[in-house]
Amino acid sequence: MSKALIVFSGGQDSTTCLAYALKHYDEVETITFHYNQRHAEEVEIAQKIAKDFNVKNTCIDVSLINDLTENALTRDIDIKSDGDVPNTFVPGRNILFFNIASIAAYQIGADTIVTGVSETDFSGYPDCRSDFVTALEHAIHLGLDRHIKIDTPLMDKDKSEVWEMADELGVFDYVKNETLTCYNGIKGSGCGECPACILRNEGLEEYEKRKFN
Repeated sequence: MSKALIVFSGGQDSTTCLAYALKHYDEVETITFHYNQRHAEEVEIAQKIAKDFNVKNTCIDVSLINDLTENALTRDIDIKSDGDVPNTFVPGRNILFFNIASIAAYQIGADTIVTGVSETDFSGYPDCRSDFVTALEHAIHLGLDRHIKIDTPLMDKDKSEVWEMADELGVFDYVKNETLTCYNGIKGSGCGECPACILRNEGLEEYEKRKFN
């Protein structure tokens, strides 16, 4: 029996990963992190989607990260993408998330953590790269003396390919209408102006053009 724990935000990527996990693993649970992000809707949407897919969701308070870092996802400041790393990058977020997820996976007997990180459309975030995930997986193995795989099914996919994957998994319409990716907390196609919406909607347009032309 294989069991997977999904790092789950209720966005396009993690919801596609949830559908993927339900197809590839015998048992699936989700874990969501509340870190006083810009909008509480993210947590509410994640819990609703988990319920819709009939999987358990555990929400963990990691608001301490808010005390350690200032960025556009934990503060009410303008989102900027200039420079090497955009100010929506939360330093250490994925390090913290994956470490906590590994503890939860250990406790529930899960052999895999599934996450929607991608180094193709990673928005400049260094903790979404394959090298980081591989190194952290090794460290977790050493620290827990148990191999817990970090499965990254989107790692080599751009956003149009993630839409294609959602379509193949039969959740395209659900992902399009019910997930929340927008930095301003608007479900579905979002505000259309923030970097997350632009990336998501451009990927959707590219996939639909490829599919129907």
